[in-house]
Amino acid sequence: MSMQKMLVSTTLIGATLAGAAQAEEVNVYSYRQEFLLKPLIEAFTAETGIKVNVVFAKSGLLERVEHEGQNTPADLILTADIGPLHDAVERDLVAPINSEIINRNVPEHYRAEDNKWIGLTSRARIIYASKDRVEPGEIQTYEDLADPKWEGKICTRSGKHTYNLSLIGSMIAHHGEAETEQWLEAVKSNLARKPQGNDRAQVKAIKEGVCDLALGNSYYYGKMVTNDKEPEQKEWAASAFLVFPNQDGRGAHMNISGAALTKYAPHPEAAVKLVEFLTEKQAQELYAEANFEFPVRPNTPWSDLLEEHMGEFKGDEINLGKVAEQRSAAAKMVDKVGFDN
Repeated sequence: MSMQKMLVSTTLIGATLAGAAQAEEVNVYSYRQEFLLKPLIEAFTAETGIKVNVVFAKSGLLERVEHEGQNTPADLILTADIGPLHDAVERDLVAPINSEIINRNVPEHYRAEDNKWIGLTSRARIIYASKDRVEPGEIQTYEDLADPKWEGKICTRSGKHTYNLSLIGSMIAHHGEAETEQWLEAVKSNLARKPQGNDRAQVKAIKEGVCDLALGNSYYYGKMVTNDKEPEQKEWAASAFLVFPNQDGRGAHMNISGAALTKYAPHPEAAVKLVEFLTEKQAQELYAEANFEFPVRPNTPWSDLLEEHMGEFKGDEINLGKVAEQRSAAAKMVDKVGFDN
């Protein structure tokens, strides 16, 4: 290669690298599934020009960030539950997100008090009740699950599952450990079978007559009634009506999907822009529609299915950070009463 051509080539390579260095991007580690994020990411990039790179995994992302330390490429961690967000804070893996846009869009109870995590969508932990064997109004609260009248009539997944740990944690936050332990022992006495399966399996058990009541997240109802690939799930859903507990009191226990900014994020400004985008009206509608979840942004329309089948309800407005703080105590309590045995 001639010296002239080499100089031209070197100049072009340098210009390309400089352009790449200047281009904005965000690196995301996500526990949320790809089908949920893809339309949001495409909309964000189209609006801002910021490229989003995502690593999807079911587990191990917090450990990965911890191992990578100051050299982590991750800017954001996206989760499907408050648990990993709380764990990320406890492990000192995240930094505060300070944004007036986010503070305007996300209510305080769906944000960490120190802004180290942000809720993006919400869901309720509800009671599915048999249309054939339970009368409307017969079960109204989580506390009612301890009533001896339901002996042998309740199904649930493992008490150690993150969704149930959050529910038990909320009971501890509201009632204290002693009262919650009595409640959990009574609920265990009312179980129809050993805790097993996922939330949808509990609704299937209602259809099959194994139990009359089941705990499950609200969005699974939407997943079942729209499941054309496994139409039997539509029959499961049709066998039950939905109870949003404690409507005359604190409201139904809520959980969130959420985001946290990593402590050593290489692109913090672009990362905050992405979180801001995810809390705005367009993304909130897309995000909630894709998984039959509720927007956290006030006055954002629900999906048509949620409007048709669920309507308005009262959600518990305790800050989820206070609930997450009780998850460890909840796990120990599950073991103490032998809930899963």
